[in-house]
Formats: sequence, C-alpha cells, structure tokens
Amino acid sequence: MSAANVTFYERVEDALQDKKLHAALNLATTRFVTLRAKGFDSLPEADALRDHGRYIRAHTLAHLDRYLAQFAEAVERLGGHICWAETPEEANRYVVELAQARGVKTVVKSKSMISEELEINHELEAAGVRVVETDLGEYIIQLAQEKPSHIIAPVIHKSRQQIVELFREKLNATEADLADVPSMTALARRLLRADFLQADMGISGVNFGVAETGSICLVTNEGNGRLTTTTPRIHVAMMGMERLVPTIEDLGVMLQLLARSATGQKLSVYSNIITGPRRGEEAGTRGGEEETLSPNRQSKIVNRKSVEPDGPDELHIIILDNGRSKVLGSEMAEILYCIRCGACLNICPVYQQIGGHAYGSVYPGPVGAVLTPGLFGLGPWTELPHASSLCGACREVCPIRIDIPRMLLKLRDESTRAGQAPAWLKLGIGLYRFAVVRPGLYRLGGSLAGRATRLLAKNGWISKLPGPVAAWTDTRDFPAFAPKSFSQQWQEERGRNSHS
Repeated sequence: MSAANVTFYERVEDALQDKKLHAALNLATTRFVTLRAKGFDSLPEADALRDHGRYIRAHTLAHLDRYLAQFAEAVERLGGHICWAETPEEANRYVVELAQARGVKTVVKSKSMISEELEINHELEAAGVRVVETDLGEYIIQLAQEKPSHIIAPVIHKSRQQIVELFREKLNATEADLADVPSMTALARRLLRADFLQADMGISGVNFGVAETGSICLVTNEGNGRLTTTTPRIHVAMMGMERLVPTIEDLGVMLQLLARSATGQKLSVYSNIITGPRRGEEAGTRGGEEETLSPNRQSKIVNRKSVEPDGPDELHIIILDNGRSKVLGSEMAEILYCIRCGACLNICPVYQQIGGHAYGSVYPGPVGAVLTPGLFGLGPWTELPHASSLCGACREVCPIRIDIPRMLLKLRDESTRAGQAPAWLKLGIGLYRFAVVRPGLYRLGGSLAGRATRLLAKNGWISKLPGPVAAWTDTRDFPAFAPKSFSQQWQEERGRNSHS
C-alpha cells in the first residue's frame, strides 16, 4: 500500500471545508458514542470483562505461532484449505488463480477490511471476474467508486440525500424507490438477490478464528454475510494472522466486547460461526487417522465426523501477514490486539473533524495512525501519528484498553530520529534545546516572545501567525503570552507572603 499523490494536509484541508461531511460525521459519531456508553452501562462487571479480553489478546499473540498451527490443522482436517500469504501479491494470486481454475464469473463479497487492504476487487476485475459488494454500505461505496471511511460504517461520511442522488444516477431508482430508507434498502436487496443466486464465489473477512475448532466467526448486522458464505459453491475467507482466539469461550468474551463497543448492541444481529465446508461422514478423518479429543473437550468442540449438508463445497482461508509479523516483534505489537470495533474512531476529535478518507489509508482514525505505519512503513505515513491531540479518549473507550497514545508518541519519536521532521521544526526544537539549559537565555527568549505576541494580538488573541506556524491560526486563534511568566508570578507571590 502506498500513500496517495495528494498529501495528508491537503486531504485534511479539503475535509475541513466540507460542511456536508461534518454534518454526517457529527450525526453518526455522536450516536455511536452514546450507544457504546449505554451498552457498557448495561454490562455487569464491564471493566473485569475488558481486562479479561485484553488478557486473551495478549496471551494469543504471545503464542501466535502455536495457535496458528492449531487453527490451520483443524481447518484442513475439516476439509478446508489454508493459504499462508506473506504479501498481498501472494494472497491475490491465490484467489485469482482459484477463480480461474473453477470458472468463476461472479463474486459476491461481505464487508472485509482485509480485502480492502489487498485491493482484491481490482485484481479480480482485471482477470475478468465481476465483483459485487453486498454489505449495504460497501455497495453504496462501490457505486460511488470510493473507499470506506470507517471500519464498521463504510459510508458514514455520506448523508441520506447524497445516497438518494447516487441511487437515482447509478440504479435508475424511481421516486417510490427513494421515498424513505426502507424503500432504498428494499431496492438494493432486490438487485443483490440475483447476484447471490448466480455467484460462483463468496469472499468474506474473518472477525475471529477459533484455534481449537478451526471455526471462523463473522459478525454483521445484515443477512448478506450468511448469503455470501453459504450460497456460492466456493467461500474464500480472508483473515489477518492476528485475528485468533484460542477457544470458543474466548470468542464469547470477544463478541460481547465487540458489539457493545461498535454499536452498543449486546450482540450483533448475525454472529455467524462457520466450521468447515459442506461435508459427509468421512470428513472427520485425515490420512486414515482419527482425531482423539480429551474428555473435557469432547462436549465443547464440534463433532468433526458429523454430516454438514449446508454451506459451500469449498472453503479457502487466507491467512495474511503483510507486515504483521514485523509489528508483532516491535514496540507496536499492542496494536495487533485491536478487534476492529471502531470505538476509537468515533470518540477521536480529529476523526470527527476530518473523517476517514483524509488519512489516505484503509485503516483510519487512531488505530490506523499506528497500524498503517506499522504495516506499511513510517516513511510514506509519517504525518499520521501527528493526527492526534493525544487526549487519550481512544485508550479510554478501547474494549481491550490498547494504549494508542503511547504508540503515537513512539512513532513521532521514530519519525524525528529518522530526520523526517520539517526543517523549520527541527530548527525550532534545536534552538529551544539550546536555550532551555541556559536559564538567562531562556528567560530572555521568553520575555521577547511575550512582547512580540502581545504586539501581534488584538484583545489578547492572535488571528494570524507568520510563516509555517500560520497553520494554527487557519482554524483557530492563538493566545498572546502573559506579560509575566509563571516563575515571575510565583516569586512575586512568595515575596508578598514573606512580608505579610
């Protein structure tokens, strides 16, 4: 993945001028924040559950090699196929070649951040395969030829009226079709139903893989996820290598945290647990050897010899690295705890103002500001760690308590040490460092700066700063320095007290 030709600051400037974007973001993020708070208020021992969720994620990543091997073995024993993909090229090649070998003409997709990361749609379409997004938000994004702007709500940046105009233009929708939201949804459902029935392949993401059973879990609020994964004869599931939990019990913890953090629900409408493809009696053995389960697990793990008459003929699970192993071995490893709930985006004052597209990455918001440089290198993404006020709200709402501010500061430090800071900032910090260890020079500099800002100020505020710091006053005023420093006022106060 590479940064777009337009710079981050240019994208931000465009976003800040977009009043329709601000209205849509304010409406959606305010609603999500409120629903999340209500959702956790209704959860008994919510803090203890969050702590347990953090433990599960930390434990899983600390033993990821073992759980990946266990998961892959269970999938293959059930008749599924595993593709280990180190790069996007390897993952895309596997899917395209599979589609070509099976004569696939149409692919239906459920919402998947990994598929956006891989840009698999482009690769399949280049090979002559028609790809249809079936999540309503993703369907709208595909019609608009845009990218998602949010992890769980890809069309959060659009108003209803914008979608009305899009449906009118792209779908030839009638006024009856556009009368209200249910009518618009019904139109999309009618159009998509034919695609589900004729599709040869379904592609989905994976919210969680369960190591002990080889199951994959997909969490959605629309029925398209089940149709995508069961109706076509081939199901391809794309999973980041970190998206595992050890047991079904651990999955239960994650589902409670995910739904409440994302939308405030106790559980999402559809929590789909898929364990292997369609299979018969013989599917429980591999190479003539039967699996032996310990007595305490036999009642908990699906009977792998059972007949499964439903689902696709083939299940292919792509386990993607794409920089994750590099992140796992770094100080940024904690970002891989993320369960993609989107809570940090909704609460972030920066995201609330600029939306997801300004970040230029498939992963926006606070989590993206750490994950994107981690996966794809800091060089092209050096601005993202600075897209934060460091208020700590993201850490407070994260269901796994990921310390995003710590990692943002670390990335800022790495950027500075790599010499990627602007020349004016490096000069300014150098002068400050020189002065701050020389008390007399520091006091003189403070006095001169105070006089200069008061000369520029009107009623105590500066509306236009000079040079590179003018970006501050493009959006807000800057306060003039006080006539006396805190140290001066402190000394005067001590002097008055000593004479009283």
